[in-house]
Amino acid sequence: MAKQPHLLVEPGDLANVALLPGDPGRVDRIADACDEATTVAQNREYKVVNATYEGRDLTICSTGIGCPSAAIAVEELHAVGVETVIRVGTTGALQAGIEIGDMVVATGAAKDEGTTGRYEADTVPAVPDYDVLSALVDEAEVNGEDVHVGPVATDDAFYAETDEYVRAWEAAGLLAVEMEAAAIFSLARRKGMAAGAICTVDGNLVEGTQKGETDDDELPEKARNNVERAIRIALDAATAL
Repeated sequence: MAKQPHLLVEPGDLANVALLPGDPGRVDRIADACDEATTVAQNREYKVVNATYEGRDLTICSTGIGCPSAAIAVEELHAVGVETVIRVGTTGALQAGIEIGDMVVATGAAKDEGTTGRYEADTVPAVPDYDVLSALVDEAEVNGEDVHVGPVATDDAFYAETDEYVRAWEAAGLLAVEMEAAAIFSLARRKGMAAGAICTVDGNLVEGTQKGETDDDELPEKARNNVERAIRIALDAATAL
């Protein structure tokens, strides 16, 4: 099999579990928390690193922003043998009282995006794997961390998240909005992979603070600190799977 055209990897190059930040810069931050790390490939929005954490081999691969690029990443990771993917990102809260720096573990993702519609009907749910979801929640508890656990929205149009959209998401009880989980969950399910997602809140849309997948240095201090804690939870969950 030839190299995958975007990730530039082949079967045997990667571990069977991969952590998926959106930001290529966050790949290095996750790698810094590991015992060893080696860059495998870097192309466009995709940076791929192999690492070892507490004796567990894993891969870290950025997806870029949005479902189209995340779907490409999951497709190509599956093609080379990756079996489990865990999104580690940031998100904008949709419920009052969810604070900047809080963490959200997604139990499902509303498909307010266009990519999954090319694969399946909107009525097919975008949900994580139970074992991955449980591992993220369990490891948060082991680490003494409180996390919000519930459904999120995945949206394509960052600058078109109007007050009407926000009110509808809030009324539906969705905890937060981000830009990749629906594609990651849906593609993983279709490919027989396991998937999960943990995201750090960097803004609250119902309280008027801006969300965004920004450079870590631009995040509020509490969010910067808790991105590190979310990374640790994801790494610990990966070792437990």
